[in-house]
Amino acid sequence: MIRILSDSTSDLGKELIERYGVTVLPLHVLLGEKDYRDGADITAEMIFDWANENRSVPKTAAPSVEEAKAVLREGLDAGDEWVCFTISSEMSASFSVLQMAAKQLHAEDRISVVDSRNLSTGIAHLVIGACENAAAGMNRREIVQRATEDIPRVRASFVVDTLEYLHRGGRCSGLSAMMGSILHIHPRIEVADGKMHPDVKYRGHLEKVIMHYVKDMEEQLKKSRPRRVFITHSHVDAAIVDKVREYLRSLGHFEEVLETYAGGVITSHCGPGTLGVLYME
Repeated sequence: MIRILSDSTSDLGKELIERYGVTVLPLHVLLGEKDYRDGADITAEMIFDWANENRSVPKTAAPSVEEAKAVLREGLDAGDEWVCFTISSEMSASFSVLQMAAKQLHAEDRISVVDSRNLSTGIAHLVIGACENAAAGMNRREIVQRATEDIPRVRASFVVDTLEYLHRGGRCSGLSAMMGSILHIHPRIEVADGKMHPDVKYRGHLEKVIMHYVKDMEEQLKKSRPRRVFITHSHVDAAIVDKVREYLRSLGHFEEVLETYAGGVITSHCGPGTLGVLYME
């Protein structure tokens, strides 16, 4: 049997994790001296409250090699093989941790680790594809080859309501953060080459910005793979998310429009009011 593992930054959510039988390896979110497991024992509210009280952003950390080994060993003992997906190696040590765990378990011939070069549900597209390919009877090497071919086709971007979290985390200048607050500037952040890059800057209130952001992608969305598209967000008003969902459905292109919530790691770096539409070219 082929088992599919993802680190917690794929932001799949409980329903999709259960539907596809994905094993999740949590990263860590550090609120001061307290250590929490992403997706297991921390909420977005805890992160926002701590950030506001401390005028700082949480730190995040990859799982330990021992944590990874404990998860992988259970599948190996059952006679299974693993295909593992991680957040971009440019953003976290998760990829190297899982590689090291496979090596220490002397199971590199039964464990494949894939650097997604992406984050959030950009990873989820690859993970679900791997689950479907495993169910269709592909072996481990075939699944990895298909995923590797798909990595350059993932399109992940998002807009943020506040620059404060990116600023506090050292991801934009103090001037940019101040001007963003005063002028209601909301940058579009795009993932490319395994890194986050600022792209278009929108101005205005969040609902207007988000709808401009989504509609700007219309031509690309209509040419994308029709199987699924993700809306992933962090504490965006439900009415705004509904408008995005209805717009995507109105294109008459996608079989599934899936909504997921940003996990603790992504939330720690992007803050509340973040929304992305992620698809496969």
